[in-house]
Amino acid sequence: MSEAERTIETPEEPEPVAEDPGDAVREDDSAPAEEAGRDEPATPVARGPRRVGVLVMVAGLAYLLDLATKIWVVDYLENPDPNREIEVIGEWLRFVAVRNPGAAFGFGETLTVVLTCVATAVIVVIIRLARKLYSAPWAVALGLLLGGALGNLTDRLLRSPGVFEGHVVDFIAPKHFAVFNLADSAIVCGGILIVLLSFRGLDPDGTVHRD
Repeated sequence: MSEAERTIETPEEPEPVAEDPGDAVREDDSAPAEEAGRDEPATPVARGPRRVGVLVMVAGLAYLLDLATKIWVVDYLENPDPNREIEVIGEWLRFVAVRNPGAAFGFGETLTVVLTCVATAVIVVIIRLARKLYSAPWAVALGLLLGGALGNLTDRLLRSPGVFEGHVVDFIAPKHFAVFNLADSAIVCGGILIVLLSFRGLDPDGTVHRD
C-alpha cells in the first residue's frame, strides 16, 4: 500500500463565525416584548350591584325615627304645657320642645326660605348620585343625609307659620349646647362619614384612589 493510501484525510473543521455581541442583547430585549404582546388586556373589576337599596333603607329609617320623635314631642311636651321638660341625665341632657326657624343647631334663623331651598337641592343631588352608587359606606352616608334633610324639610313644608317657612321641631337639649333633633344628628353623622370616606380615597361608584 502506498504512503498516500495510508494517509487518512481528516475533515477540515469550519472556522468559528464571530458572533455579533448585539445579537444576544437583541434576543433578550425581544423576549419581554413578545411576552408583553401575548398578555391579554386587563379585565375591569366588577363593582357589584348598586347600593340604592341601602341608601333607601337608611334614609327611610332616619326619616321615620325623626318623624316619630317629633310627633311625640308635639303631643307630649308641647301640649298642654309648652314649658314641660324631661330630665334624661340630670341637668346635662334634657328633652324640651323648641320651634327652630333656622338650620341645624339654631343657625340662620332669618333664612328659613333659603334653607328650605337648600334642603330641596341636597335631596335632588343625592337622588342623582344614586344612579351610580356602588359603595355601601357611601350609601349609608348619603342615606343619613337624605333622611335628615327629608325630616327637616317636612317641618318646613307642613308646620306653622306656613309652607316653606315652617319651624323645625327640636327637643334634644344638652347642657351648654344648642337644641337639636334626630334629623340634625343624621345630617351631621352623614357629613362626617363623607369626609372620612373622601380622606380614604373611596368614591361613590366604588373606585378607590391611592394618591
